[in-house]
Amino acid sequence: METLYIAAGGAAVVVVLLTVVLWRRGGSDAAESRRAHEAAQERDPPVEIGDTYEFGVVEFADHHSGDRVAVGKVQGFVLFTEDVPSGLEAGDVIRAKVTSFNEGHTSADALFVERG
Repeated sequence: METLYIAAGGAAVVVVLLTVVLWRRGGSDAAESRRAHEAAQERDPPVEIGDTYEFGVVEFADHHSGDRVAVGKVQGFVLFTEDVPSGLEAGDVIRAKVTSFNEGHTSADALFVERG
């Protein structure tokens, strides 16, 4: 019976340790994201309103207007590109014209110009 208690105690310790490791790993991802966001707020955007940039589409998202927008990055700076053609896919290279910055200048909106 004593062996059973020792085995159960050992198993409980393993479960607690795994839980702590997994929790800390998730916490480090959140902390990394927070640090990246704070760093973006402190730097000047690498794009200018009215200029056109070429970049790869990383993913698509639903814009607050309900439209599908292409998401891409220029020097790590996120651009949300509107008016994208329906056949566009992640990985495609496009050119887009920056139209405005979002709050905090941590990202910008752009309009699709052409495929790259």
